Amino acid sequence: MQHFIRQADFKTDAPDVGFVVPSPARPTLAEAGNEAFPALALITAPPVRGGGGFALGCAAMPAESNGYSGITVVEKKRVAGFDATVLTARTGADLARWLAANGYPYSPGAAEWAAPYLGGDWHFTALKVAKDSTARAGQDVRAAALRISFRATRPLFPYREPESSAAAGKLGAPPRLLRIYFISNTRYEGQIGNGEHWGGRTVWSGDITAHRTSLLRDLSLPATTGPANWWLTEFEDRWPYERAAGDVYFARASSQRSMQRKFIAAAPRHDALLFAFVAAGCVFPLRRKRGEVRRQP
Repeated sequence: MQHFIRQADFKTDAPDVGFVVPSPARPTLAEAGNEAFPALALITAPPVRGGGGFALGCAAMPAESNGYSGITVVEKKRVAGFDATVLTARTGADLARWLAANGYPYSPGAAEWAAPYLGGDWHFTALKVAKDSTARAGQDVRAAALRISFRATRPLFPYREPESSAAAGKLGAPPRLLRIYFISNTRYEGQIGNGEHWGGRTVWSGDITAHRTSLLRDLSLPATTGPANWWLTEFEDRWPYERAAGDVYFARASSQRSMQRKFIAAAPRHDALLFAFVAAGCVFPLRRKRGEVRRQP
Protein backbone atom coordinates (compact mmCIF):
# COMPACT_ATOMS: atom_id res chain seq x y z
CA MET A 1 0.00 0.00 0.00
CA GLN A 2 1.44 3.37 -1.03
CA HIS A 3 0.34 6.61 0.61
CA PHE A 4 1.05 9.45 -1.82
CA ILE A 5 0.53 12.74 0.01
CA ARG A 6 0.77 15.71 -2.28
CA GLN A 7 0.84 19.42 -1.57
CA ALA A 8 1.42 21.76 -4.49
CA ASP A 9 0.95 25.33 -5.64
CA PHE A 10 -0.24 26.23 -9.13
CA LYS A 11 0.07 29.28 -11.32
CA THR A 12 -2.86 29.75 -13.71
CA ASP A 13 -4.83 32.37 -15.61
CA ALA A 14 -8.06 30.32 -15.33
CA PRO A 15 -10.87 30.95 -12.81
CA ASP A 16 -10.42 27.40 -11.51
CA VAL A 17 -7.62 24.85 -11.68
CA GLY A 18 -7.93 21.12 -12.28
CA PHE A 19 -5.47 18.27 -12.56
CA VAL A 20 -5.45 14.50 -13.05
CA VAL A 21 -3.38 11.95 -11.11
CA PRO A 22 -2.92 8.37 -12.39
CA SER A 23 -2.52 5.40 -10.02
CA PRO A 24 -1.88 1.71 -10.82
CA ALA A 25 -4.91 0.60 -8.76
CA ARG A 26 -8.11 2.08 -7.36
CA PRO A 27 -7.15 4.83 -4.90
CA THR A 28 -8.63 5.88 -1.59
CA LEU A 29 -8.74 9.65 -1.08
CA ALA A 30 -8.44 11.49 2.22
CA GLU A 31 -7.30 14.84 3.57
CA ALA A 32 -3.79 14.83 5.03
CA GLY A 33 -2.33 17.24 7.51
CA ASN A 34 -0.06 20.04 6.28
CA GLU A 35 2.00 20.07 9.47
CA ALA A 36 4.26 17.16 8.45
CA PHE A 37 6.02 19.14 5.74
CA PRO A 38 7.60 21.86 7.89
CA ALA A 39 8.46 19.12 10.41
CA LEU A 40 10.27 17.11 7.71
CA ALA A 41 12.03 20.24 6.45
CA LEU A 42 13.27 20.89 9.98
CA ILE A 43 14.51 17.30 10.38
CA THR A 44 16.55 17.50 7.16
CA ALA A 45 17.71 21.10 7.49
CA PRO A 46 21.50 21.56 7.31
CA PRO A 47 23.24 21.69 10.70
CA VAL A 48 24.02 25.26 11.76
CA ARG A 49 27.60 26.13 12.70
CA GLY A 50 27.88 29.28 14.79
CA GLY A 51 25.02 31.58 15.79
CA GLY A 52 22.09 30.43 17.83
CA GLY A 53 4.11 22.23 -4.34
CA PHE A 54 2.19 17.82 -12.50
CA ALA A 55 -0.44 18.85 -13.09
CA LEU A 56 -2.67 18.59 -16.03
CA GLY A 57 -3.51 22.29 -15.71
CA CYS A 58 -6.71 23.40 -17.35
CA ALA A 59 -9.68 25.71 -17.01
CA ALA A 60 -12.45 23.99 -15.07
CA MET A 61 -16.06 24.58 -16.08
CA PRO A 62 -19.09 23.65 -13.98
CA ALA A 63 -20.57 21.14 -16.46
CA GLU A 64 -20.45 17.44 -15.60
CA SER A 65 -21.52 14.39 -17.51
CA ASN A 66 -21.18 10.61 -17.29
CA GLY A 67 -22.57 7.72 -19.28
CA TYR A 68 -19.81 6.98 -21.82
CA SER A 69 -19.43 3.30 -22.67
CA GLY A 70 -15.64 3.31 -22.19
CA ILE A 71 -15.69 5.25 -18.90
CA THR A 72 -16.39 3.82 -15.46
CA VAL A 73 -16.87 6.36 -12.68
CA VAL A 74 -15.78 4.56 -9.54
CA GLU A 75 -16.28 7.29 -6.95
CA LYS A 76 -17.15 10.97 -6.57
CA LYS A 77 -16.51 12.92 -3.38
CA ARG A 78 -15.41 16.25 -1.94
CA VAL A 79 -12.15 15.92 -0.03
CA ALA A 80 -9.50 18.37 1.19
CA GLY A 81 -11.18 21.19 -0.73
CA PHE A 82 -11.25 19.23 -4.01
CA ASP A 83 -14.14 17.92 -6.07
CA ALA A 84 -12.72 14.50 -6.88
CA THR A 85 -13.77 11.86 -9.39
CA VAL A 86 -12.08 8.46 -9.61
CA LEU A 87 -12.56 6.77 -12.97
CA THR A 88 -11.16 4.28 -15.47
CA ALA A 89 -11.00 4.71 -19.25
CA ARG A 90 -10.89 2.10 -21.99
CA THR A 91 -9.58 4.35 -24.76
CA GLY A 92 -8.12 7.80 -25.18
CA ALA A 93 -11.22 8.91 -27.10
CA ASP A 94 -13.46 7.87 -24.18
CA LEU A 95 -11.29 9.79 -21.72
CA ALA A 96 -11.21 12.82 -24.02
CA ARG A 97 -15.01 12.99 -24.19
CA TRP A 98 -15.40 12.66 -20.43
CA LEU A 99 -12.75 15.27 -19.64
CA ALA A 100 -14.18 17.73 -22.19
CA ALA A 101 -17.72 17.28 -20.84
CA ASN A 102 -16.52 17.86 -17.30
CA GLY A 103 -14.46 20.98 -17.91
CA TYR A 104 -10.98 19.55 -18.50
CA PRO A 105 -9.71 20.72 -21.93
CA TYR A 106 -8.08 17.75 -23.64
CA SER A 107 -5.24 18.50 -26.06
CA PRO A 108 -3.18 16.14 -28.26
CA GLY A 109 -0.43 16.48 -25.66
CA ALA A 110 -2.79 15.34 -22.92
CA ALA A 111 -3.90 12.41 -25.08
CA GLU A 112 -0.29 11.31 -25.44
CA TRP A 113 0.21 11.69 -21.69
CA ALA A 114 -2.79 9.47 -20.88
CA ALA A 115 -1.94 6.62 -23.28
CA PRO A 116 0.21 4.48 -20.89
CA TYR A 117 -2.55 4.49 -18.25
CA LEU A 118 -5.45 3.29 -20.42
CA GLY A 119 -6.88 -0.14 -19.75
CA GLY A 120 -5.61 -2.58 -17.13
CA ASP A 121 -5.87 -1.61 -13.48
CA TRP A 122 -4.82 2.04 -13.85
CA HIS A 123 -7.24 4.62 -12.47
CA PHE A 124 -7.44 8.37 -12.97
CA THR A 125 -8.28 10.75 -10.14
CA ALA A 126 -9.62 14.00 -11.60
CA LEU A 127 -9.57 16.89 -9.13
CA LYS A 128 -10.72 20.49 -9.20
CA VAL A 129 -9.89 23.21 -6.71
CA ALA A 130 -11.55 26.62 -7.04
CA LYS A 131 -9.50 29.80 -6.87
CA ASP A 132 -10.49 32.55 -4.50
CA SER A 133 -13.23 34.66 -6.07
CA THR A 134 -11.01 37.73 -5.75
CA ALA A 135 -7.97 36.09 -7.36
CA ARG A 136 -6.48 37.80 -10.40
CA ALA A 137 -5.27 36.11 -13.57
CA GLY A 138 -1.79 34.68 -13.19
CA GLN A 139 -1.98 34.40 -9.42
CA ASP A 140 -0.81 31.35 -7.52
CA VAL A 141 -3.34 28.81 -6.24
CA ARG A 142 -2.55 26.79 -3.12
CA ALA A 143 -4.27 23.46 -2.59
CA ALA A 144 -4.63 21.51 0.65
CA ALA A 145 -2.55 18.38 1.20
CA LEU A 146 -4.33 15.37 -0.29
CA ARG A 147 -3.57 11.71 0.46
CA ILE A 148 -4.03 9.24 -2.40
CA SER A 149 -3.55 5.65 -1.18
CA PHE A 150 -3.28 2.72 -3.59
CA ARG A 151 -1.66 -0.68 -3.99
CA ALA A 152 1.44 -0.89 -6.18
CA THR A 153 4.05 -3.53 -6.98
CA ARG A 154 6.72 -0.84 -6.57
CA PRO A 155 6.52 2.74 -5.23
CA LEU A 156 6.23 5.49 -7.80
CA PHE A 157 5.88 9.23 -8.33
CA PRO A 158 3.66 10.22 -11.33
CA TYR A 159 6.37 12.28 -13.03
CA ARG A 160 5.01 12.35 -16.58
CA GLU A 161 2.88 15.31 -17.63
CA PRO A 162 1.76 16.92 -20.88
CA GLU A 163 4.17 19.30 -22.60
CA SER A 164 3.88 22.52 -20.58
CA SER A 165 6.89 24.67 -21.53
CA ALA A 166 4.80 27.04 -23.68
CA ALA A 167 2.16 27.51 -20.97
CA ALA A 168 4.83 28.04 -18.31
CA GLY A 169 6.50 30.67 -20.48
CA LYS A 170 3.19 32.45 -21.11
CA LEU A 171 2.49 32.64 -17.38
CA GLY A 172 6.05 33.71 -16.57
CA ALA A 173 6.50 30.75 -14.22
CA PRO A 174 10.10 30.60 -12.92
CA PRO A 175 11.99 27.30 -12.64
CA ARG A 176 10.39 24.84 -10.25
CA LEU A 177 11.75 22.54 -7.60
CA LEU A 178 10.28 19.11 -6.89
CA ARG A 179 11.01 17.90 -3.37
CA ILE A 180 10.17 14.32 -2.45
CA TYR A 181 10.22 13.06 1.13
CA PHE A 182 10.31 9.28 0.82
CA ILE A 183 9.65 7.31 4.00
CA SER A 184 10.27 3.58 4.20
CA ASN A 185 12.24 1.20 6.41
CA THR A 186 15.43 1.57 4.36
CA ARG A 187 17.13 3.98 1.93
CA TYR A 188 15.67 4.14 -1.60
CA GLU A 189 16.71 5.62 -4.95
CA GLY A 190 14.65 6.53 -8.02
CA GLN A 191 14.87 6.18 -11.79
CA ILE A 192 12.60 6.69 -14.78
CA GLY A 193 10.43 3.61 -15.33
CA ASN A 194 12.02 2.65 -18.65
CA GLY A 195 15.47 2.54 -17.04
CA GLU A 196 16.53 6.07 -17.99
CA HIS A 197 18.41 8.28 -15.54
CA TRP A 198 16.30 10.56 -13.35
CA GLY A 199 17.72 13.98 -12.48
CA GLY A 200 16.58 13.86 -8.86
CA ARG A 201 19.41 13.79 -6.33
CA THR A 202 19.50 12.57 -2.75
CA VAL A 203 20.13 15.47 -0.36
CA TRP A 204 19.38 13.78 2.97
CA SER A 205 18.93 10.20 4.19
CA GLY A 206 18.70 8.82 7.69
CA ASP A 207 16.76 7.07 10.44
CA ILE A 208 13.75 9.08 11.71
CA THR A 209 12.12 6.43 13.90
CA ALA A 210 12.15 8.89 16.79
CA HIS A 211 9.75 11.11 14.80
CA ARG A 212 7.45 8.30 13.64
CA THR A 213 4.62 8.88 16.13
CA SER A 214 4.45 12.65 15.67
CA LEU A 215 4.67 12.41 11.86
CA LEU A 216 1.87 9.85 11.68
CA ARG A 217 -0.25 12.21 13.74
CA ASP A 218 0.64 15.15 11.48
CA LEU A 219 -0.16 13.09 8.38
CA SER A 220 -3.52 11.95 9.79
CA LEU A 221 -2.49 8.30 9.45
CA PRO A 222 -3.20 5.50 11.96
CA ALA A 223 -0.51 4.73 14.52
CA THR A 224 -0.15 1.23 13.03
CA THR A 225 0.84 2.52 9.57
CA GLY A 226 4.02 1.09 8.11
CA PRO A 227 7.01 -0.61 9.74
CA ALA A 228 8.25 0.00 13.26
CA ASN A 229 11.47 1.63 12.03
CA TRP A 230 11.37 4.61 9.65
CA TRP A 231 14.03 5.76 7.22
CA LEU A 232 13.63 9.05 5.36
CA THR A 233 15.27 9.85 2.02
CA GLU A 234 14.83 13.37 0.65
CA PHE A 235 15.20 14.04 -3.09
CA GLU A 236 15.45 17.33 -4.97
CA ASP A 237 14.77 17.64 -8.69
CA ARG A 238 14.84 20.71 -10.96
CA TRP A 239 11.69 19.44 -12.65
CA PRO A 240 11.61 20.79 -16.24
CA TYR A 241 8.45 21.98 -17.97
CA GLU A 242 8.65 19.32 -20.66
CA ARG A 243 7.49 15.83 -21.49
CA ALA A 244 9.29 13.18 -19.40
CA ALA A 245 10.24 9.73 -20.67
CA GLY A 246 8.26 8.03 -17.90
CA ASP A 247 7.20 8.06 -14.28
CA VAL A 248 9.73 7.78 -11.46
CA TYR A 249 9.90 4.41 -9.70
CA PHE A 250 11.81 3.71 -6.51
CA ALA A 251 13.87 0.71 -5.39
CA ARG A 252 16.14 -0.11 -2.48
CA ALA A 253 19.39 1.82 -2.83
CA SER A 254 22.70 0.05 -3.22
CA SER A 255 24.18 2.29 -0.53
CA GLN A 256 22.46 2.26 2.85
CA ARG A 257 24.63 4.94 4.43
CA SER A 258 23.03 7.94 6.11
CA MET A 259 23.57 11.38 4.56
CA GLN A 260 23.17 14.95 5.84
CA ARG A 261 23.42 18.39 4.32
CA LYS A 262 26.63 20.29 4.88
CA PHE A 263 27.02 22.71 7.78
CA ILE A 264 25.92 26.26 7.08
CA ALA A 265 26.56 29.55 8.79
CA ALA A 266 23.75 30.73 11.05
CA ALA A 267 21.13 32.27 8.76
CA PRO A 268 17.48 31.72 7.83
CA ARG A 269 16.93 28.83 5.42
CA HIS A 270 15.63 29.97 2.02
CA ASP A 271 14.91 28.23 -1.24
CA ALA A 272 16.57 29.64 -4.34
CA LEU A 273 13.50 28.76 -6.41
CA LEU A 274 10.35 30.68 -5.66
CA PHE A 275 8.05 28.38 -7.63
CA ALA A 276 8.12 25.07 -5.78
CA PHE A 277 6.08 22.04 -6.71
CA VAL A 278 6.82 19.43 -4.11
CA ALA A 279 5.83 15.86 -3.55
CA ALA A 280 6.84 13.91 -0.52
CA GLY A 281 6.96 10.17 -1.09
CA CYS A 282 6.12 8.42 2.16
CA VAL A 283 6.60 4.83 1.15
CA PHE A 284 6.85 1.56 2.97
CA PRO A 285 8.16 -0.90 0.39
CA LEU A 286 6.41 -3.75 -1.38
CA ARG A 287 3.37 -4.68 0.69
CA ARG A 288 3.99 -2.04 3.30
CA LYS A 289 2.87 1.56 3.37
CA ARG A 290 3.93 4.49 1.22
CA GLY A 291 3.33 8.14 0.01
CA GLU A 292 3.24 12.01 0.75
CA VAL A 293 3.87 15.56 -0.66
CA ARG A 294 4.97 19.17 -0.02
CA ARG A 295 5.88 22.63 -1.29
CA GLN A 296 9.06 24.30 -0.01
CA PRO A 297 8.50 27.72 1.63
